Amino acid sequence: MGARSPSEPEIGSGIGEPLRLLLAEDEPLQRKILERLLARAGYAVEIATTGEEALARLLEGRFQILITDWDMPGMDGTALCRRVREARLPLYVYILMLTAHTALSDTVKGLEAGADDYVRKPADEAELLARVKAGRRVVELERSLSAATAEVRRMSLVDPLLGLYNRRYLNEQLPHEIERARRYKTPLALAMADLDGFKKVNDVHGHIVGDEVLKCFAERALASVRQSSDWIARFGGEEFAIVLPQTPLEGARAVAEKVRAECAGTPFEATVGLLKVTVSLGVAALLPAADVKSAMKDLLSRADAALYESKREGRNRVTLR
Repeated sequence: MGARSPSEPEIGSGIGEPLRLLLAEDEPLQRKILERLLARAGYAVEIATTGEEALARLLEGRFQILITDWDMPGMDGTALCRRVREARLPLYVYILMLTAHTALSDTVKGLEAGADDYVRKPADEAELLARVKAGRRVVELERSLSAATAEVRRMSLVDPLLGLYNRRYLNEQLPHEIERARRYKTPLALAMADLDGFKKVNDVHGHIVGDEVLKCFAERALASVRQSSDWIARFGGEEFAIVLPQTPLEGARAVAEKVRAECAGTPFEATVGLLKVTVSLGVAALLPAADVKSAMKDLLSRADAALYESKREGRNRVTLR
């Protein structure tokens, strides 16, 4: 993808890996019994002896299931449940409460605090494992849904033909790049690129060959930028935006010239044979502006104007603004 991926939440353990389970229990003997039982059942168990410790561990985002005792010194189980839910962790933590409380009002209190289920103490081993297994199904379903949602989100931001970002991603992400550059006082540049004579390629050879040419350009452009920070979006048709964070104008000129030379120097491979295709580019650097919206509009406008100056001056060239 070109070249940096959108930020998405990590999905956690892969399919087939044991779920990471945190056991919060202050009583040593009970803790040991439960730890052995859960480990034998295939869970990767880690221990916390206080509610405060459990919360700190959970906020690391490494656990999918929490089994917590209700009665613990300091932060008890209900307070821990509330804090976990208030944290709004990116992935759901299934909480099973262990309690010696028998009143219905206590059960309601625990569920309202954020627990998903509860087991009466002393816990029956078969019941406990069955309830943990039910929690595992919930966690795995949530994980699958999160992965599917992330993939839908990714696909909505990516051009399906080229694997580059699309204009929607440019419109969403460029303001963040501008804000970051303004906040940290770092340079930011934008290069607009347009394939020269691309309409003729489609008219003479057809759109399938045109798609092959676009793919070839995308590969060469990606190879010319830093994979860790730079990114490319298809602006529309055969026009592309190359976003270059932490890059001054002269550095952006060098990147644009590399892209131009990569295209002009070697014919593009297509099913009809080798095709000579060149590209024109316009480059602009971020200037001070009253707000991010104005800065973005100005940056795009100047890069686009520079691109069309390259076109007017004979194509296959780089122009700065």
